[in-house]
Amino acid sequence: MAHTGDRPGRSRRLLLERDTELAAVDALLTELGAPGAGAPGRGNGGLLAFAGPAGLGKTTLLNEVRRRAVARGCTVLLARGGEQEQGVAFHVVRQLVQPLLAASSEREHRELLGSWYDIVAPAMGLVAGGNGSPDPQGVRDGLDWIATRFAVQHAPLVVVLDDAHWADAESLAWLTGFAPRIGELPMLLVVAYRSDELPADAAAFAGLAERNGSHPHELVPLTPGAVGRLVRDSLGEEADDGFCRETWAVTGGNPFETVELTAKVADRGLKPQSAHVPELRELASAVKGSGLVDRLERLGTSAVRFAWSAAVLGAGATRSLAASVGGLGEAESADAVAALREARILADAPTDADGVPEDAPDGRLEFFHPLVATAVYRAIPAAFRVAMHGQAAAVVSGAGLGVTTVARHLLEMHPESDPWAVRQLREAAREYLRSGAPEAARRCLTRALREPPALEERADVLFELGCSALLTEPATTVNHLRAALEEPVLAPSLREAVVYRLAQALGHSDRMAEAAETVAAAARDATDARTRLHMQAEQFMWNAFRADEPDSRSRSRRLARLAEHLTGRGLAERYILGLRAWDAMVRGESAATALHYAEEALGEGLSWTDEQWGFEVPILVALTFMYCDRPGRAEELFTKGIEECETKGWRGAHLSFGFTLLGYIRYRRGRLDEAETLVRAGLRIADRVGHMVPAQYFAIGILVEVLLARGRTQEAHQVASAYHYGDVVPSAVVYPDAETVHAELLLALGRRRDAEQQLARVGLRLEPRGMRNPAWCPWRLHLARATDDPDRALALASEAVDLARRFGTQSAIGQALHAMAAVTEGAGRIELLADAVAHLERSPAGYDLACALVDHGVALRAAGLRDRAGEQLHRGLEGAVECGADALAARARQELDEAGLWPLQLRTAASESLTAQERTVAEWAALGWSDERMAEALGAEPAMVTRLLSDIFRKVGSDRAGLPRLFGPRADERPVPDAPAAEGGPSAYRACREQQPGA
Repeated sequence: MAHTGDRPGRSRRLLLERDTELAAVDALLTELGAPGAGAPGRGNGGLLAFAGPAGLGKTTLLNEVRRRAVARGCTVLLARGGEQEQGVAFHVVRQLVQPLLAASSEREHRELLGSWYDIVAPAMGLVAGGNGSPDPQGVRDGLDWIATRFAVQHAPLVVVLDDAHWADAESLAWLTGFAPRIGELPMLLVVAYRSDELPADAAAFAGLAERNGSHPHELVPLTPGAVGRLVRDSLGEEADDGFCRETWAVTGGNPFETVELTAKVADRGLKPQSAHVPELRELASAVKGSGLVDRLERLGTSAVRFAWSAAVLGAGATRSLAASVGGLGEAESADAVAALREARILADAPTDADGVPEDAPDGRLEFFHPLVATAVYRAIPAAFRVAMHGQAAAVVSGAGLGVTTVARHLLEMHPESDPWAVRQLREAAREYLRSGAPEAARRCLTRALREPPALEERADVLFELGCSALLTEPATTVNHLRAALEEPVLAPSLREAVVYRLAQALGHSDRMAEAAETVAAAARDATDARTRLHMQAEQFMWNAFRADEPDSRSRSRRLARLAEHLTGRGLAERYILGLRAWDAMVRGESAATALHYAEEALGEGLSWTDEQWGFEVPILVALTFMYCDRPGRAEELFTKGIEECETKGWRGAHLSFGFTLLGYIRYRRGRLDEAETLVRAGLRIADRVGHMVPAQYFAIGILVEVLLARGRTQEAHQVASAYHYGDVVPSAVVYPDAETVHAELLLALGRRRDAEQQLARVGLRLEPRGMRNPAWCPWRLHLARATDDPDRALALASEAVDLARRFGTQSAIGQALHAMAAVTEGAGRIELLADAVAHLERSPAGYDLACALVDHGVALRAAGLRDRAGEQLHRGLEGAVECGADALAARARQELDEAGLWPLQLRTAASESLTAQERTVAEWAALGWSDERMAEALGAEPAMVTRLLSDIFRKVGSDRAGLPRLFGPRADERPVPDAPAAEGGPSAYRACREQQPGA
């Protein structure tokens, strides 16, 4: 049971005029402890907030909450914000979780936290820091999972946060995000704060109660009657009405001031009679502000220095630490503590189970009330306060309390060109970054820069400062990194790292041209061959992402010439080979060429989380496989990449791209339901990252395509409108192309003319760049359908077919033939559709095949070929149902019904695993057997082999040329992508179901 008693030195007070608040507490505690609390699918939790100015009894009320919760058998976790600790990241989080983990070993912590350990252990204070730098959202997600697990394991759980207005920003951000889940858990969250002192960026926290269906309980001052009750409880029933009324008048009904004032009256020995009202007013001025300071000074120099030291140390103050900061001996500090407790400046020592005070030198000190702590701290002369923080930094460093504790004091000091201070601040920044608190790291590094650091260290500090702001303020990162490049002392390795990060920051700020120019200049100036190649790779990449690249064809020629001479021996070479693969695919060179370079680029694998290379090229390589009819291989790479991001706690834009593009792969394979789930998960993450960031553009475009394929046109329109998709053309190259997707939506809405104009603009934009592959951007196919000019439509479709044949994938050719059939009249239409079906059968594109089959069946029925039409329509219906293309399935059913061929028994795949017969055929095909030979071996017609192979291609996500890798002589060493993820593997699919890793 994790709980503590009331504040030390304070007997339990009578709670007057708080009946409404206590009734709300009892109601929520009753609901929390109701039978079945925490049962799956049932939440008994709630949130309760108390707000009001200082001294109105919030802490006393929370103490009563804790007492009642403990009496009901609840586990109670307590945390308190600290005025001096607001800048210490995760200070509140650590107070909450550490009591439950304090008695456990590191091994037990790892067992408890599972895959989240390396991500959240630094934030929880269990380790000094991990190896990586998780993004803040990753840490918050991990804390969500841990809090959920604690709520279940220790149910019913009551979490109490006092002085939330002083909570650190990182803890407050997590709590604000987690609070909506509390209603689903056996957990009660009770917070108290001064509403007039909440930070400006805590608006979301202030609205927690409203979002959970209630309002904060605003505490109000006590009435004269309640103040009179307090006076008589403290001073005796002989206190007359005039004295009580005057007490209320001078305290304004503030409970804290009332209790303090009555204590002073008792100490003075005054009778609580009206005759002593003048003395009462004099005592009232000593309760707070300057009066409290005067009272402190009357205790003597030693007591003053000790109180100042305790105020400077804040929540971590102990008698031994305060004595060291104040320069006091053991006996002198003991006397000072006694005097300060007697004067109600320090609270009494806590007691053990037997009621004996625990007053060891390393015991925690606490001020009688936060108002007292604030008054004491502000009473320290400014220059002396700075010096005391310097002494405190040295003392806590010597005591081994950690660099972040040291940094808190260094941040209050004046710059002194102290190398030790710079080292401490830089190390604290690293620890904050490892904890997922980049804002706290920035504060430390900004202060280190003002120290200032030595000349040879300045560029390092600027680099670290720039990197700390990359996730939150890329424009600020640009300024710091450019300043680092101007430093006179800059090691070559550091210069390379600075240039890479600078280009990355420029790219994230939508300044692609500047990013490309930055690395191009570095490549020209580089004297090291490896560095030059690295910068060239970055230059090629940023230019590839530029929508306004002036000479794309020239860049492609340079990239092709360079790639011809590379062997893939190092990362720089493999990244260039990967870019060559992508460029070949986008330009529509043969798929064999693109696949060759993609395989060369992969080598032993490309990391998504290599901080010196980025994740863009690994993604491009994986997508190259998808466009080349190897979506199964692309899924393998994406699944590994997602797992890598989750392991390192990168749950921002990286993970959004991972889910979104994995959904895109599923869409290309015709698994529309799974695609929608994944893309929506990616969009949720992108929404958290920011508005109209690249990750969001990708997710919206793919979601629109998926919804259109499922026949939900109005829903696709609503999504596009909600995000203003199509109103602005991104300055970066995105895929699927935003204008093309929007035009496809316009076509579905019947706005052919608008779609035609938009698609024509796409052609004018992409053609000069040589980006001609219809598999990558099918603008010609859509424009052919949109235009009213039949000759133009046929010319566009014919050109698309030629380009698709040049690229050479079965899906690209089949899609182009299907589009050409749509603008062709007469018998030629049926032949084109039959040809399209034949090609798509040899591809893994399930949805496109289903569309072609239905259209072929419709055309055959119109031509009077009823039996053949029925077969194709039935196959198309099966494919549409399997894909989740509801509108297409409805159309096929209607056609079958009108032809008198309905109902029929559907043959849909029960699972994604291959049957024994399919696996046998796949192995034969991998060995190079012809369809005729396989048909003879099976004793079946060749058409049956064609159907079996079509099912195989869709299930394993590969065309025929990719089968040897999966089923050849060494295929037993590689997993066949029959299922979304192996047991115990990445959590991408679990996360899409709103669950967290390790659940």
